[in-house]
Amino acid sequence: MISNKARYAFRALVAIAEAPSGEAMASADIARRYAIPHKFLEQILLDLRKAGILESRRGKSGGYTMLRPADTVTFGEVLRIFEGPLAPLPCLSRQAYRQCEDCVDERTCLIRREFGRAYDASRAVLDNRTIGDALSEGQKQGGEIRWSA
Repeated sequence: MISNKARYAFRALVAIAEAPSGEAMASADIARRYAIPHKFLEQILLDLRKAGILESRRGKSGGYTMLRPADTVTFGEVLRIFEGPLAPLPCLSRQAYRQCEDCVDERTCLIRREFGRAYDASRAVLDNRTIGDALSEGQKQGGEIRWSA
């Protein structure tokens, strides 16, 4: 399962990406819309700004806008910001690789092979689907993006 922090980040990104081009979204409006604690959301938005995904503006018409187009921000990229490496085993991680403590031979490890298949499949989806994809599919379905759980 992903953390609340990651889920809230996705919700905020969708809200900001949905705004008309150049129009900033206030964090308070996003927090109210999705029932996210405002202080918690501010930290999330700061992390997204530091990662080069959002930019912030001060003043009366201030708030957050997309620094990069929504169709260049993948679910995998955002998930890694808040969850760290996505690999289920340390020996599969590209960012934080290390051999498993009890491993005799990675090349013949059945656990590594099977989890590797699952990881490759999920990574392929997460690293190829973007916030823009989610928005365009939501618009095709004729409505507002709905979030469950």
